[in-house]
Amino acid sequence: MQKALLIWSILVGLLIAVAAVIGFQVAGGKHGTNTETGLVLKPDDPEVIGQGARVYAQYCATCHGADLEGEPDWQTPNPDGTLKAPPHDETGHTWHHSDDLLFRITKFGTAVAINDPDFRSNMPAFGSSLSDEEIIAVLSFIKAQWPTLVRERHDDLNRQSQR
Repeated sequence: MQKALLIWSILVGLLIAVAAVIGFQVAGGKHGTNTETGLVLKPDDPEVIGQGARVYAQYCATCHGADLEGEPDWQTPNPDGTLKAPPHDETGHTWHHSDDLLFRITKFGTAVAINDPDFRSNMPAFGSSLSDEEIIAVLSFIKAQWPTLVRERHDDLNRQSQR
């Protein structure tokens, strides 16, 4: 009886430890997707950009616009308090976020990405619909549309976020 209780206690302890590690990773956004582990957008790779354009047209353009223009009056909240879909071109704020954060928002949803379970958004998490490769492709496509100066500023932001 005591041996069974000891084994049960060890298993419960291991489960708690695994849950804690997973919770820490979710809260900190460490899903193997940060720049330290190899997340790299490829805005200069025509094959990746082509794939990203197709994924964007299928999954993103309905809300963010065929030309990345976002919803009209995107900075004014909806009546329910959620935000409208912002533009992904240089007029929006997408390029103000690191590659890692953009990836996490797309894959896990904004509430998880920013570690705020109360954050409400109309944008779904695409982790169950899109592969990591597809998410990287769509973000690469978006970045490829930005003017050179904006891309350079975004690259600087990525370098600063790695420090």
